[in-house]
Amino acid sequence: MPRQLEVRDVSVAYGAQPVVRDISFTLGAGAIGCLLGPSGCGKTTLLRAIAGFEPVSSGQIHLHGRLVSSPGQTLAPERRRVGMVFQDFALFPHLTVERNVAFGLRDLPLRERHERISELLRLVDLSRAARQYPHQLSGGMQQRVALVRAMAPRPDILLLDEPFSSMDADLREQLAREVREVLKRDGVTAILVTHDQLEAFAMADKIGVLGGGRLRQWDSPFRLYHEPADRFVADFIGQGVMLPGRVVDQMRVETELGAVSGRYPHGLSPGRSAEILLRPDDLIHDDASPIQAEVVSRAFRGAEYLYTLRLGSGTRVLCLVPSHHDHAPGEQIGIRLGLEHLVVFPADAPSPTIEGGTLSVVS
Repeated sequence: MPRQLEVRDVSVAYGAQPVVRDISFTLGAGAIGCLLGPSGCGKTTLLRAIAGFEPVSSGQIHLHGRLVSSPGQTLAPERRRVGMVFQDFALFPHLTVERNVAFGLRDLPLRERHERISELLRLVDLSRAARQYPHQLSGGMQQRVALVRAMAPRPDILLLDEPFSSMDADLREQLAREVREVLKRDGVTAILVTHDQLEAFAMADKIGVLGGGRLRQWDSPFRLYHEPADRFVADFIGQGVMLPGRVVDQMRVETELGAVSGRYPHGLSPGRSAEILLRPDDLIHDDASPIQAEVVSRAFRGAEYLYTLRLGSGTRVLCLVPSHHDHAPGEQIGIRLGLEHLVVFPADAPSPTIEGGTLSVVS
């Protein structure tokens, strides 16, 4: 797949204060990427550098094979063929839907302009709203107008800066899926910035997790969840706990729940204290299991309960259980491991925390 975007060892600073440091990744044509992380981690600053609104202090940014940013050289945003969708959509309130979409098409002949507008409004099922004004539309409809207005001139890459942040959680995930379908149908390369991992999972092919101004991992949603590169990613993505254990050999760790095996060597020496990442879906409720755990609390999620369980040692773990298994706090239930991805960290490794939007290490 040809590279539409290449970020090479990019750092951005505000004065003497570095905001992002030594970030590198690539995005192929037609792919959707996401910059994901907590507030203040540098993701919007990096997006603005890609757009041309912020200069880089080191490194290079290439769009469609062309160098657009390096120290002392910043190609103007309007010359980058980049589309932007902002948090507030930034629609023109005095223009109809079709005239909002037409805004970036003024250089096209009239017939081509009308064809492109009609094509895009059909793509997002807004043909009937063409003559309406933004205030007459729902938030989701306004978001779709903003999207196709940015797509209209066929930019080399589309940048979306927290475009669903003003909406409730369920609507954000739904719109992220819908936007993905629209972008894929039109073959648009895009990057989304968000702090919401469900939104990122619903939309992106590749996700970059940022923490403390650094790119911790650039990978597929599946690998971020099941094979995090470090403890920061393990802590930030999904839910889970660290289960104490002791290394048996390169492929096994002994825990309170029994020996856990993996397909890949973990790199820790035998006898070393370790911690295993245990996701809620790594534990299976099994009445026949000799391993018992006490239900501490539960959260009803329709088809499932998320149980918080206490093991004999006092360690708490999470377990997803079909909701027809209805157990009250204080009950003992049988559990067994169903873990397929063994993620092991040294028990004495520093734990990453987020303070004021930056990554710090607590020993």
